[in-house]
Amino acid sequence: MDSSLASAAAIADQRQKIEQYRHILASVLSSSPPDISQAKRFLDHMVSDEVPLVVSRQLLQTFAQDLGKLESDAQKEVAHYALTQIQPRVVSFEEQVVVIREKLAELYESEQQWSKAAQMLSGIDLDSGIRMLDDTNKLSKCVQIARLYLEDDDAVNAEAFINKASFLVTNSHQEVLNLQYKVCYARILDLKRRFLEAALRYYDISQIEQRKIGDEEIDENALEQALSAAVTCTILAGAGPQRSRVLATLYKDERCSKLKIYPILQKVYLERILRKPEIDAFAEELRPHQESFITR
Repeated sequence: MDSSLASAAAIADQRQKIEQYRHILASVLSSSPPDISQAKRFLDHMVSDEVPLVVSRQLLQTFAQDLGKLESDAQKEVAHYALTQIQPRVVSFEEQVVVIREKLAELYESEQQWSKAAQMLSGIDLDSGIRMLDDTNKLSKCVQIARLYLEDDDAVNAEAFINKASFLVTNSHQEVLNLQYKVCYARILDLKRRFLEAALRYYDISQIEQRKIGDEEIDENALEQALSAAVTCTILAGAGPQRSRVLATLYKDERCSKLKIYPILQKVYLERILRKPEIDAFAEELRPHQESFITR
């Protein structure tokens, strides 16, 4: 490997130099089993002063895009190593770092390691003066990160990115993205046990009349789940005039009569006593963060 890299570095013609490096990289990534030490040596060489920046950028871009050729464990090890080695010169390789982080995030997401996927994406500098992302791309990334954190019920980190998204969503005309933002916001309020606020958000989502937004089909089951979540959160909310108003709104909504939770809603609205089997049945439908509120 060292002699191959030295030979490539000695080539004067830039096009030939790049082609020789591409040949070396292809052999590294195609080896079976993957030779991680050679991949790391290639990365060390690329970020060294031996390689002109215009060359190393192209080769690291190719490397980042071809990471998927490695099996998952090797891909993780090599990608994390690359991020560490590039860090001192990260300003010179922002595009390459973004691709590496997005590839790692895809891998972690495929393994349902949601928070790790979110952490990879959260390391991308959305306010870089070099890459100049527009507000739609920034909003999309913030919502994506929040959704990943919410898969692990991590409301704290999800809220940090939804708060960033809040500054961008007001001027957004991307209806699907705006809906995803609303769903994240409702789920965060729910997880933080701000049940009445969450109920209002869920109910707003459930009232979407469009069944197709852009190329996205709105799932009827998703709207029903939002309505059911609105009912659940309202029941769990602390007593007061606003809760009573929301209960009345839900009780009078004909759609609620078709929900499994409707008998509970009816009794709560009419201020009738819930019997233990009914409370137990209701509790079985609750998520862990909601269970402590069933005695209210």
